[in-house]
Formats: sequence, structure tokens, C-alpha cells
Amino acid sequence: MRIGPRHPWLGRLAYRLVLPVFERFCARRNIHRLGGAFATGRLKALREKLDRGETLYLGGICASGTHNSGVALIEVSRAAGPKLICNNEEERFSGERHTTKFPDRSIDELVAMLRRAKLSPERIDAWFSAWDNVAFIAMIARAVMEEAPASFSLPRTAELPAMNVRSLDKGVRMARALGQRLGCPAPVIAIAHHDNHAWFSFAVSPFANGDRPVMIAAVDGFGDRGAISTYVCENGAMRELYCNDSLWDSLGVFYAVISSTQGGWTLLSSEGRYMGAAAWGNYDRKANPFYEPLRQILKLAPNGEVFVNRDLANWPRDFRRPYTAELVRILGEPIALKDMWNPDAVLRVEDIRHKEDTQERLDKAAATQMVFEDALIHIVDHLIRVTGSDRLVLTGGTALNAVGTMRLLEHFDESFYRREFGRRTRLHVWVPPTPNDAGVAMGAAFMGAYLVGAGIGAPLAHAFYCGTAPSDAAIRDALAGAADVAWTPIGEVGSAQGREAVADLIAYVTAQDGIIALYQGAGETGPRALGHRSIFANPRNPQTREHLNARVKYREAIRPLAPMVTREAALKFFELSPGAADADYNAYNYMVLTARAKPQARSRIPAVIHADGTGRLQIVRQETDPLTYAYLKALGRRNGEEVAVNTSFNVAGPIAQTPAQAVETLRRSKGMDAVVLIAEEGQAYAMWRPGGDERFPRWYSEWKDHGRQTTEDRSQRPGLALI
Repeated sequence: MRIGPRHPWLGRLAYRLVLPVFERFCARRNIHRLGGAFATGRLKALREKLDRGETLYLGGICASGTHNSGVALIEVSRAAGPKLICNNEEERFSGERHTTKFPDRSIDELVAMLRRAKLSPERIDAWFSAWDNVAFIAMIARAVMEEAPASFSLPRTAELPAMNVRSLDKGVRMARALGQRLGCPAPVIAIAHHDNHAWFSFAVSPFANGDRPVMIAAVDGFGDRGAISTYVCENGAMRELYCNDSLWDSLGVFYAVISSTQGGWTLLSSEGRYMGAAAWGNYDRKANPFYEPLRQILKLAPNGEVFVNRDLANWPRDFRRPYTAELVRILGEPIALKDMWNPDAVLRVEDIRHKEDTQERLDKAAATQMVFEDALIHIVDHLIRVTGSDRLVLTGGTALNAVGTMRLLEHFDESFYRREFGRRTRLHVWVPPTPNDAGVAMGAAFMGAYLVGAGIGAPLAHAFYCGTAPSDAAIRDALAGAADVAWTPIGEVGSAQGREAVADLIAYVTAQDGIIALYQGAGETGPRALGHRSIFANPRNPQTREHLNARVKYREAIRPLAPMVTREAALKFFELSPGAADADYNAYNYMVLTARAKPQARSRIPAVIHADGTGRLQIVRQETDPLTYAYLKALGRRNGEEVAVNTSFNVAGPIAQTPAQAVETLRRSKGMDAVVLIAEEGQAYAMWRPGGDERFPRWYSEWKDHGRQTTEDRSQRPGLALI
């Protein structure tokens, strides 16, 4: 087993030579590192302004040529600490998933938001970058030289946008492009990527204002120094414990490469699908024939370190030929880049009856998931032993592996702490709604607030920060411009009575096995739809999954559907971990943590129980999303359970952000019955595609005539229809 690079000394030399050169190069382009004269002076001035009782506005930007570009804005005061205003993800406005392009439209939306608040772009006191561009460029130089000459093709690999020379060029032009878009100078202070992940995730967690030390593990593809970083937070201060200073010793890259080359999907689209596929595989470490051979791909070393075995992994040398001959022997030939998304190559659980290798491929997915879990447990085990803590914030892209997080809670239970420490406690875990790079622009701004001593602020209550709520005029303009779409006003949600009526209409449609989307307020930030850009369906119908996948979302059956629930329904149907019970089970608010279903769930809500008997649930609170909560309560009156299928309001693109995108998403989906749009002023509209089987107008007429139910009228629940 070969761990570590072939030429470590050459990599270190490259890093030391490149770092000062690019530090000066970027400074001339108004991108400044911490510790330099500009950053030091600017932070001092901001601290003094805050001490005078003034309010700061701090911007965060992710525009280094990496995926998930965007901008964020926070308001900071000495009394209240940082307050998140917005986190605008560029993909939502541009329609390009995981875009690497400069966030022009996100900035335009931010400027419009400022103008509505009678503020100008000049009012933003400082901008902070989500990447330390200088360190990132130096790290890439080190990674290339460590495996020279075989690795010389890496900076030209189009499939690695973060390492691509053209992408790096975008990063060093960031401050100039930002200033041009804002219409005013915008020097940028560069912040370490994992620091952004870590501090924001901690600062908005339920643990932030406690009196115990809190562990943070930032584990992703790679940052600007390494791929695995750990921290401890105490008394409002964050201290780095470890960074592996390696681009390739990465759990994120390992999972991404294997899931893509074995599943047949491109990077950033493969990881979640492969995690879903693992549920159909052999999850027995002793019986799965691929687990023991594949676990050799990672070396779990002392002190929580993880190294990639370069005798198996060829991607540090040639990303287009990622397997060595030995890894080919274990897993078979990788699916070539040219064959990604080819129907004959993509892993489909539907093929299990007529493709002999499908079960074998599913077993490989389970083996990959188990190897990943082993490494994650190894990292956290050491972190616990070093800190003695029982509070963990998990962040970075791999924290979206909701099954892996559930395994942590199961592994580090009461018996572990009693056996190892003689204490009566267990691990408590929290994952933010944006552990991936959709959250690093926010992270950069929050790190700026931390550096000026602004304190922590309030815990995160919801995730509705992308853009602004659609106005009534914007919705009407979009509807008026869509001649192929029928629509009607259906009420208003400004009062409790009006909100309950609209919620009951949506529940009436869902209970009839209709598929209906809800578009309201600012969009969710992060990869999960949480009730503001969601498609709802009936969880009690066992055919819902097939119908949604085949006629609404056009996606693989291999992917689970998520249960949206009230707290009461969550406790009724799922084994909620005591390790996720902080702040009244806040860890289950954002669809980032999986729970095991109770026995009755499979028969009562089959559409949201995955093949392994789990659900990646979302608890909805009345105080943070009153309309969606009212919908779940109405659905409980309609079909007996306060549970809905919740999937994102998108078809072949990012989650719909604007009213025009909402109309386009309806057009793309043949099986969606209607979309309910809620204006900022409270007006509610329903739109649908006329012609053919128009179920929604019929249901709406029935509901108006005799179908309304309120909290006082619980007498009649229609039977369960089948699609």
C-alpha cells in the first residue's frame, strides 16, 4: 500500500515557491490574504466601527472558478451579532446546476435588495472570499508536482473545474469583476475555505451558545489547504486542531470518483444517487464480497488520519484514467467520461430483474458507503478522544451523506461514552442546511464577523434566504406571459383563516393523489427543498414514488423520496436519535439526517420509506413556515397522517427561483397537476396546464363546493385513491 505522494519534497518546494508569488499577484488585483497590511488595517477599522455602536454590512462571495458560485450578505451589530440577510446561489438565477460562472445575477439580486432597503452597494463595509485563492493555487501546484510527470495533465482536465487553469484565472479576477458589477470598488479579503465551512456551521448551530466545547469536522472534496480539517470551539473562539494539507487524501474525492465511475453519472450528480443505491446492496461487512478488497483504498492511520492508497487510486496522477490495474480487478473497468448518463451505463435498480450485474453493482455501492462510514467514524473517534466533547458539528460536502451521519449517532452512543470515558452521555450531532459549497459565501461573511469580534448571534431557525419573495406583480407578469398556462386566484394567506384555506386546498389535492407544487417566499438556500420550492404528493400511496419519478421529475427510482412531517408525526413514525434532540430535534429540520422508520411506517406512509427502512426527514415548525405547517395539519385531517412527500420543485435544472422559472418547470413536467404561487403581499394563485386530463380544475371546484375542512371540521376524510 503506497500512501502519500511520490515526490513529497517536490510538492513542498512548489508550494513554498508559488505562495509568495501569487500573494503579490493577487494583492495587485485587490484580493488580500489575512495577515497582510490591507486585511489587518481593514479589520481594525471594522472593529472600531462596531465598537462605536455602528452597524456593519459584510458580503461573502464564492467566485473562484469552483462550483456553486454565489454571494451572501449579513448585518452585524455589537448587540445582536451577525444576522443573515441573504445567500444568493447563482445556479438558481442562471439555471445552470453547480455553476462555476461569476455570480452576476446573484449580485444583481443583492443590489436590488439593497435598493429596496434604501441602501447602496457602497454601504457594504467589506467583502470576504470563500476561498483563499493564493493558498488554493499553491496547493494545486503542490498536488501536480507531487506525482510529476504523470500528473501534468490535471490542470487541463475539464472535468476538474476547480483545478482547471481557466477557472483559476476567474478567481484572480474576482475583485475587479465584483467592483464592476456593483459600480464601486470592492477589494476582497480571502478566507480559508474550511474555516468558512466550520465557523458558520458552528455559529448558527444549537450548540453555539452552550458552555461545552464543540467539535467541528469539515470533510469535503478539498479546500484550499486540504480535504479534512478539524476544530474545537470554546468560549466563542475557534481553534484548528488538524488539517491534512492534501488535495487527494480526501473522502469527498474518493466517494465522488467511485460513485461516478461505477454509477454512470457525472461528478456532483453522482454522490447522492450512489448513497441511495447503497440501500439495495449487501450491507453486511462480512458478506459483501467487495467490502474487504475496497477498504484497502483508504488507510486509517493513527491520530484520526486518512490516506488514499495510491496503488489503487490513480486519480492523483490522471483523472481521466482514475483506476489502477488493481482497482480494476476489484471493481471492474470504470465507466468512461464519454458514457456518463448513457442509459445503458447508468445504474438503475429497475434493471435488477433483467440485468445480471445490477445486484453486483448495488453491492459495490453498499461497499463504498461502508468504507466511507468507516473513515468518517475513524476521524470523529479521534476528535472525541482529543477533546472529550460530546457535541459535533459536521460540515463540508460529505456531510450531505445523511446515512453516514446517522451511523455516527448509532456508533457513538451511550455505551461508547460509558465504556471509553465512564460518562453518562452520547454524541450529539448537528449539520447545517448548507454543509456543501452552497454555504461558503455565507461562511466567508460570518468569518468576517468573527474576525472583527462580533460574537455569535442567534441559531439558525430556517433556510429561506435565497433571493426575495416574489411580488404580486412579478407573479402576474409571469402568468400573463404564459399563454399555454391556465391560472386562477385562490385566496390570500395574510390571515390565519386565509392561510388555512389555501393549505386545505393543497391538502385536498394531495389526498386525491394529485401532484402539486408550492412556491412561496424567498427560496431555500442549500440543496434541499424545504417547503418554499417543494413538490408535494401523497405518502400513503405505494405508487407515488413510481409516478413522481416517471411522470413528474423524470428521475431514477434509485433515489428516495423525503418525508416532510410535523414533530408529532416524526416521533410517531421514526426513531429519532437522542443525539439529534437538541433544540427540539432541530437537526431534523433540514433534510440532512436520516432516521430509521418504525414498523408501522412502511404500511402507513410507504412512499417515503427507502429500501433500507429509513427516511431523510424534515420537521416543519409553525413558527418558521406557517403555510407549510398548516398544510401538513390539513393533510392529517384529510388522509390521517401529518406527512407529505416532499421533493424539490425542479425538472432537469436547479430549483425554480423566479416566477418565470416556476412556469417553465410546470411546462417541463407532464405529471404535475398544479403549482400554487404565493406573492409577498399574500395573494395566492394556482396555475396548471390546460388540455387533456385537467384534474386540478375539477378538484378545485369540488373543494369550493363541499370539500373545505378547517380545524373545527374534522368529521370526514376521503378514502385513499390510487394513481
